Amino acid sequence: MDDILAGLIDIERGAASNETLTRQLYDQLRAAVLSGALPPGQRLPSSRECARQLGIARNTVSVVVDQLAMEGYLTVARGRRPIVAAAGDKPLQTGRKIARTKPKPVAVSHWAERVRKSAWPFIHNGPPRPLATVLADSRLFPHDIWARCLRRAARRAPTGDPAINRASLRAALLRHLTEHRGVRAEARQIILMPSAQAALELIARVLLDAGDLAWVESPGYGGARAALDAAGATVRGISLDRNGLAFRGRKDRPRLIFVTPSHQHPTGRLMPVSRRQQLLGFANEVGAAIIEDDYDSEFHYDGRPVAALQGLDDSGRVFYVGTFSKSMFSEVRSGYAIVPPDLANLFEKAQRHGSHIVPAPVQDALAEFIDDGHFAAHIRKMTRVYRSRRDHLLQALGAAAGEHLTIEPPAGGMQLLAHLAPHWDDGDVVAYLAQEGVTGRALSQHFTGPVTGKGLFLGFAAWNETEIDNAAAVIGDVLRRMSVSRRPRASVNRRPPQSLSHPKA
Repeated sequence: MDDILAGLIDIERGAASNETLTRQLYDQLRAAVLSGALPPGQRLPSSRECARQLGIARNTVSVVVDQLAMEGYLTVARGRRPIVAAAGDKPLQTGRKIARTKPKPVAVSHWAERVRKSAWPFIHNGPPRPLATVLADSRLFPHDIWARCLRRAARRAPTGDPAINRASLRAALLRHLTEHRGVRAEARQIILMPSAQAALELIARVLLDAGDLAWVESPGYGGARAALDAAGATVRGISLDRNGLAFRGRKDRPRLIFVTPSHQHPTGRLMPVSRRQQLLGFANEVGAAIIEDDYDSEFHYDGRPVAALQGLDDSGRVFYVGTFSKSMFSEVRSGYAIVPPDLANLFEKAQRHGSHIVPAPVQDALAEFIDDGHFAAHIRKMTRVYRSRRDHLLQALGAAAGEHLTIEPPAGGMQLLAHLAPHWDDGDVVAYLAQEGVTGRALSQHFTGPVTGKGLFLGFAAWNETEIDNAAAVIGDVLRRMSVSRRPRASVNRRPPQSLSHPKA
């Protein structure tokens, strides 16, 4: 009998292979069938003869043949040699045939296409670097206390409890938000989510149909724009004045309005009570819902913090969104939304539908962390630390780059905005800073519609004074060299000139 397996099957033994003999034979026989090297109708040697040719046990061959027959690659009958199978009246489609036919790409939804085109989130591979924004300093978080809360919660984790929003955390969080943010709600209105972004996306899906008009601040938070756009909304950027969203006199009528009134992202401006009341009146007049993102308002440094917009709402139009990742640390992965009372049941059903669920032990640990006073104590401590770091960054930037930057000192939050003159390309500046090991965000990337400002969005919360000093020195050095170079406009890939292309050690 001809050795038809010669050149098709090459079994490695001992230390030469990480795979078992059975796995090797299965993979190679299957590949020979799919490639057409063993065409449909080809008879294979008997298990005894195959074992002799390959120098392996007959039982190994039998196991592989039975598996391939079960999967449809071979046909076997009692007392007969195995035959390479055909699929119905057509031979098995071989790898060679597949290679000759250009495969059609998998079609994706309109939602996926909108996500693909979105410039958000801003992705940086590797560990965070100064002066990355919206990051808390996890090095100062009381991890030991948090670990004890988690251990206790895990030991008493509920079994068979259908509640996905734990009553203990709803009650603890409501007490905190009522006292510190002036929120008015019932515990059942709190929907606990894996993140604030998840809350934004859920609200957008529940409230908006394709083509509905949604307003966002411009400049504003890219995550909100991405969530609304992914939901199919027509997203329109509304410019800001000193008091926030400048909507007076507009004729368009939005279905939804997104705002960050307590600490505007990214300018840091505060929306005063008079503008808040005007916004609520306008929303009530046109029938619009309002998403209030209170993302980092736990940290307020100058004067008394203004209560949440939600606390002024008497018409049930404000959806309040918050997160623990800014007040605690990012890996806690928990946020929440407070929805109007008449929509609470619908949102909990939608939450279940999308499986936007925070594990029960994490919820119980958060409830204990709040109830025992650790949450408030940590916020008080970090407010002092972050105020000092804000002031230190202001001083460091003033000394290192004051001739190029105009800075609005924020009254709170975890980052600040340093304005550049209009002739600067802030995208280029950010690219060059990245070459030097410093992270910033370009203000121009935060606009929806016309870009009317240039600047650097810089975080201070996660970075100590030494890290701030070093980063500020790099910013000053890069801006001076860019100012002197008078280089031509950068190409799309933003490759820096030679003098700016070498990161510091």
